[in-house]
Amino acid sequence: MAELIPPSVHLHEAFLECHDEWGPGLHEDGFGLTADDDVETPEGFAAWVHRLVRLTHPAGEPCPPEKHGSPRWIVEDGRVLGGITLRHQFDDDLGQIGYGLRPSARGRGLASWALGRMLVEARTVLGLDRVLIPCLADNLASARTIEHCGGVLEGLRDFEQFSVRRYWITLNE
Repeated sequence: MAELIPPSVHLHEAFLECHDEWGPGLHEDGFGLTADDDVETPEGFAAWVHRLVRLTHPAGEPCPPEKHGSPRWIVEDGRVLGGITLRHQFDDDLGQIGYGLRPSARGRGLASWALGRMLVEARTVLGLDRVLIPCLADNLASARTIEHCGGVLEGLRDFEQFSVRRYWITLNE
């Protein structure tokens, strides 16, 4: 059974297996990975994980002023299947939740399950009444996932090299 856990240096090899499956040069949504991050070496991986989790804080504590979020990895039987992050500060371009699953883990309902869990956290921990979740305009699987979780399409936003669908999800008590 899959679980959502904070990023961990203990999952270095499992993360690399997930990272390799995505392929070189491909962006892995939900992990907060940038071009400057070294995930190959143990030291670089530890630094990256530290950057991801350094500003996480318990529920009820005030948010630090820096950009941060609640990163989680989707893990099953010691394998990293994907990542999802709830951004604690509103970002009109990136939205408040980003997620991604490795290709071999898709089609099992894991994205809907993980998104549902993060929506609960957005409501209960951050006190949000709605969240913005964008996805690439041509990513129909992600669009269906967001719609399955209650997403209502606001419209499309064009960027220089791509377009995104912008969905709002109202969080009910």
